[in-house]
Amino acid sequence: MDDKDKKFNLTWFFKWFLNNQAVTVLLVSLLVFLNILVFTKISPLLAPVWSFLAAIMLPLVISALLYYLLKPIVALIEKTGLSRTWSIAVVFISLLGLIIWGSAVFFPMLTQQLTDFISQLPSYVKSVNTQLKKLVEDGRFVAFKPQIEEMLTNFSQKALVYAESFSKNAVDVAGNFASAIARVTVAIMISPFILFYFLRDSDNLKGSLVRFLPTKLRQPTARVLGDINKQLSGYVQGQVTVAIIVGIMFSIMFSIIGLRFAVTFGIIAGILNMVPYLGSFLAMVPVFILALVEGPLMVIKVAVVFAIEQTIEGRFVTPLIIGSKLNIHPITILFILLTAGSMFGVWGVFLGIPVYASIKVVAIEIFEWYKSVSGLYEEELGEGVEDAESE
Repeated sequence: MDDKDKKFNLTWFFKWFLNNQAVTVLLVSLLVFLNILVFTKISPLLAPVWSFLAAIMLPLVISALLYYLLKPIVALIEKTGLSRTWSIAVVFISLLGLIIWGSAVFFPMLTQQLTDFISQLPSYVKSVNTQLKKLVEDGRFVAFKPQIEEMLTNFSQKALVYAESFSKNAVDVAGNFASAIARVTVAIMISPFILFYFLRDSDNLKGSLVRFLPTKLRQPTARVLGDINKQLSGYVQGQVTVAIIVGIMFSIMFSIIGLRFAVTFGIIAGILNMVPYLGSFLAMVPVFILALVEGPLMVIKVAVVFAIEQTIEGRFVTPLIIGSKLNIHPITILFILLTAGSMFGVWGVFLGIPVYASIKVVAIEIFEWYKSVSGLYEEELGEGVEDAESE
């Protein structure tokens, strides 16, 4: 074999190696894991950066949440002829009025109901234990009586200990939250300023970020940022709207059936509903405890309310308001909630889905770019065209 044949074979081998999909995937994976390894090794050097991000995270999240909620209102007011600044001022004044009304009328009532429920929680658990013991003594459960009694004994003892501990240590828990309340207060004070500039300069923000990039990257980056903005806007506005509707529905239906603390439990259900698929079920735990205290009839009423709410929310409210904007499978959402919650706690539960949606937009854009430059998918596209022509 002469040098020309060897050179030809070597060129053919490199072309085959670079165009092999399995090899490409392995090389890309190797680079990704190599970058992760490097970041883990230098993570101690980034500790000040993480501390800075942790300090600004809460005001940024609050500002971003309010930005996506208030931007449509500002745009609507701006269409009346007011300037952007005056439109923002009108929204801020209206929001301040709502806060003052809530502080004077709404929040004291909510605080009083929560305090009453927490203080009476041990007695509620004892009452539930008594109701369950009466149920065990029913003749229809004689065959399973030993197993049920043992299970109920363990459950009631642990529940009573937790309830008494929570009730007795309520003051200590409040004291431990003092620093957290201080951070939240500072974040709330800073958030309006950040929110004002978000609302005023949001139209120019994307252009300001993109102009520092190379010319060829500006258009795809602007497209990715626009898609991420649409995903986050749809998610935040949809989830908050659904949460408000759910809170109102629960409050009205709990009041109709005569449940104590109806408004408080309705508001809690609305807030927890922002955690998809899990929030409503978590909100029903204290409701069922209170219903057991009031008797079997109230348990049936609460179960009917829960079934009606889930049907209305699942069949009408959520599809109409949120629809398929995120295009994420429910199983994927559950895995995101469990993984992000276990890794990052409360922040992971609330931010896991929007962060995943943003990463998904970036991943799709990278994949589309990779398909166009790699040439690995031309054959499939060609086959598709030939099949379409043959049909």
